[in-house]
Amino acid sequence: MKGILGKKLEMTQIFSENGKLIPVTVISVEPNNVLQVKTVEKDGYQALKLGTINKRANLINKPDMGQFKKAQSEPKRFVKEIRDMKGYEIGAVINAADVFNAGEFVDVTGISKGKGFAGAIKRHNYSRGPMAHGSGYHRGIGSMGAIINRIFKSKKMAGHMGHEQVTIQNLEVIKVDEQRNLVLVKGSVPGPRKGFVVIQQNVKGRKANDAVSLLSRSAKSVESNSIQSQEETSSNAE
Repeated sequence: MKGILGKKLEMTQIFSENGKLIPVTVISVEPNNVLQVKTVEKDGYQALKLGTINKRANLINKPDMGQFKKAQSEPKRFVKEIRDMKGYEIGAVINAADVFNAGEFVDVTGISKGKGFAGAIKRHNYSRGPMAHGSGYHRGIGSMGAIINRIFKSKKMAGHMGHEQVTIQNLEVIKVDEQRNLVLVKGSVPGPRKGFVVIQQNVKGRKANDAVSLLSRSAKSVESNSIQSQEETSSNAE
């Protein structure tokens, strides 16, 4: 298993040499620092704890700061574990080009966009009742189950929709730009702009395709737009 942490920037489109349009999501993958190496003997499972995007020291609590100092790393804003990943030591720096190549298929995990409070029909795709005037039931939640003066656990009802962890599988890596620290993934990725994501090797074992030959002008325009959005993000953060 292999993976890396990144930040979703935007969606755009590029063209292959034969003129085919490819919708892609641009993910900024800054160098990831290995903060901790977990082993089966010590922790019961194997994993690497990675961190990316620097964070001010006064926003970090003492336990986390101790872990960053042990790894000789700056405090990081986004920290996640990649299970069954090995081959790196604590303090190592991982770049996107070290992990993935164009043509590989990956699974991308992120926090989906929040949609606020929603009814059962929108949230769980329930069917509505008749919409005629005589019907006293239109968009209700339906049966509550047995009449025992309580609601069973896991009953699908109205509530908070979205803002949950979502994984999209088998997305193709179209291009990995080492200089710009960008990864272009075909298709959509969960979460809003500037949302953090985890890019991992696909668990279904789908074999990699041949790398797509892109129009140079199309690739350059995507990179320039992504750089501009990164600069706007950094200026807003300052």
